[in-house]
Amino acid sequence: MFNHIAYNHEILGGKPHIVGTRLSIEFILELVASGATKEEILKAYPQLTAEAVEEALRYAAQSVKNEILLDVKVVA
Repeated sequence: MFNHIAYNHEILGGKPHIVGTRLSIEFILELVASGATKEEILKAYPQLTAEAVEEALRYAAQSVKNEILLDVKVVA
C-alpha cells in the first residue's frame, strides 16, 4: 500500500519516514502546514520524489481517517 514509507526503531525512534531518508512523515506534514508547496519541498530536499511526498500525505490522511477523539471528564 505504501512503497515510500518505512518504520525502523533505529531510525527516528521508529517514526514513519520516507524510505532511504531520515525525513519523517511528521516533518513533511509540518512543511506543508507551514505553506510549502510540493515543488518547494522537492527543491529543498532533492532526495525526495514527488511520489514520496504525495504518499506521505496519503499516509497521514489514512492514519487519521478512523480516529475518534473522546472527551472524558473524571469525577473525583
